[in-house]
Amino acid sequence: MNYLIIESLQKFHHYYGDDFKIECPTGSGNFMTINDVANELSRRLTRIFLQNKDGNRPVFGYNEKIQKDPHFRNYLLFHEYFHGDTGRVLALLIKPAGPVWCKTAATKGCRATLIA
Repeated sequence: MNYLIIESLQKFHHYYGDDFKIECPTGSGNFMTINDVANELSRRLTRIFLQNKDGNRPVFGYNEKIQKDPHFRNYLLFHEYFHGDTGRVLALLIKPAGPVWCKTAATKGCRATLIA
C-alpha cells in the first residue's frame, strides 16, 4: 500500500510539476513539492529497516538477540504493521516480501536477505 501511495504521488508530481506544493508534515508550515513528499515518505519507510548509528534497526525494536546476534541481525523479515513512532514490528509477518517491496528497497539502496 505504501508503495502505491508513493508511486501515485510521483505521478501527480509529473502532472502538476514543481509549482504545486503541499505542507509536509501537516501543520509544520513547511511546503514541499509532491515529489519531495514522495521522497520523504520513501526515506521514512526505508529507515525502519536500516541500521542507525548504534547498529540497531528500528524494525527489531528492543529485541536484543535480534539486534546484536550476527546470525539474526542482517536477516530482515517483512511485516505488515509497524509502530508509527518507533518503527517496531507490531504484527503480521509477510513471507516472502514480494516484488513491490523489493523494488522499493532496491531503489533506495537497501540490501536485505529474504527468508521464505
